Amino acid sequence: PRVELAWAMKAHQHAQVYFNLISSVDPKFLNLTKVDDRIYEEFRRTFRDLRVDVLDPEELKSEPAK
Repeated sequence: PRVELAWAMKAHQHAQVYFNLISSVDPKFLNLTKVDDRIYEEFRRTFRDLRVDVLDPEELKSEPAK
């Protein structure tokens, strides 16, 4: 139980650090991996018209979205 608790506490600390990082930096300047640009390009190629600034659950459930 002590090892599991220590692991959970360490995981929580790491989560707080990453949350603070992504919350304090303008996303256009934030790179989390070396392939972020590639991932984004592929995402946009697949989901050309998807607006990610405001997601509407009903729009995502529509037939064209499926």
